[in-house]
Amino acid sequence: MDARLTSYKVDGKSYHVLSSMVDVLQFPYEEVVDVYVQRWEIELGFREMKQTLNQAKLTLRSKKPEMVRQELWGLLLAYNLIRMIMLDAVKDMPELSPSRLSFGLCMRHIIVFFLTTLPETVTKLPVHYEYLMESLRMMKLPDKRPDRYYPRVVRKRPTKYPTKKKASQLN
Repeated sequence: MDARLTSYKVDGKSYHVLSSMVDVLQFPYEEVVDVYVQRWEIELGFREMKQTLNQAKLTLRSKKPEMVRQELWGLLLAYNLIRMIMLDAVKDMPELSPSRLSFGLCMRHIIVFFLTTLPETVTKLPVHYEYLMESLRMMKLPDKRPDRYYPRVVRKRPTKYPTKKKASQLN
């Protein structure tokens, strides 16, 4: 199998991408790097759906295939609606990207807002919605620190049973 190694630097760190897209003319260097960066943003979106929207559950609730599809579509719909509201919150602020807002905090705030806000009249809806937008802008994540390093580790799988701590308990 042919492969192509593409290397690039971000903030002094070298990254390497191994890809099966070997044709340099069809897949230029800049496009491969851009697609790889976008891929990680997509992976972060999947993590947000699994850990935040699905509350870090290991399995879906549904058992039947059609209900699993319905539950997955529901998760995708909820994720996209929350992201659209986050995008709307920062549309007038070019210095703030919607990806720099905390998804978990925004999600919780949006849910609480819609559960607790009961406008007296339809004319008050824009005022309430503007309040929601202002409060979402405050959910900004701290700036990324370039000196942080997290090595890959294998995490222990959660179990509902306690683990033995001492060898003397084996007897």
